[in-house]
Order: sequence, then structure tokens, then C-alpha cells
Amino acid sequence: MSTPLEIVAETATPAAPEARISLEAFRELLDRLHPFAAVLGIEILDIQYGQATLRLPPSPANQRLGGIVAGPMLMGLADLALYAAVVGATGVAEAVTSSLTINFMRGAPAGGIIAQARVLKTGRMTAGDVLLLPEGGGDPVAQVVSTWSVPRKAD
Repeated sequence: MSTPLEIVAETATPAAPEARISLEAFRELLDRLHPFAAVLGIEILDIQYGQATLRLPPSPANQRLGGIVAGPMLMGLADLALYAAVVGATGVAEAVTSSLTINFMRGAPAGGIIAQARVLKTGRMTAGDVLLLPEGGGDPVAQVVSTWSVPRKAD
């Protein structure tokens, strides 16, 4: 018969796998292969296996009429965040967006925006979602669902 401690050990959740790319290596990848990413000034805060957190810093250049963050800036942030999560899960830098659907839930107040991306399924077609949140706190401003085409890695 198992003791309570043994039962807990048997049912413990296994540790998540390590990211297939480090934060520094991902930043270098962007500089080398995707220099357009620097145009938005997005900061890569964290990459883990299938997860990433990015930040769009506050800038008047990111705003539209009414002082809210422009939709195209939010879409770019979300796309790059999920790219980071996909590369973190697969290690495949050649992954490309197949589809991206954004649901704007409210105006994004002027200021920084945090993107929390996660991969929900990996494979040749990889799927994930992103939640966009005001850096100062508050309700999400947008939710994104996206699929990615991930080519097979050459062995």
C-alpha cells in the first residue's frame, strides 16, 4: 500500500521540456534573419518551451487617433510572440504564419503592451494563441489564434 507521499510523487506533473532556443539565440536570430522585427521595437522578455512573453514599449508612433495602440502594431506583436513560442517549442526558425485571427476586445490604452503566447499543438501545422494585455494592468485588449507551417528539420 502506498503512503500519501508516494502517491503525490507518482502523480506529480513532469517538468516541462527546455526551450529549443535560448533568449539570447532568439534575439540573434531576429537580428540576422528578421531585421524587420526591430522596426516595431518589440522586446523579447522570455522564451520557454512553447511559451513566450514579449513587450511592445510605449511610443506615440504606435498610437492611432484617440490615443490607443494601433491594431497593426498589436498584430505585429502577437505574430512575433507566437513565432518566438513556436521556435521555442520546435527549434525551427523557418516556421511561417499560415493564419492569424485577432479579436480586439477593447481599445489598447497608450502605454506598453505585453504579449503572452503559448503553443497548443506542435507538428507540421502548429497552433497557438496569444493574449495581449496592457502593461499597467487591466483586462486583455486582444486575443489571437494562429497556425504555423513548420517545415521538417533536415537531419
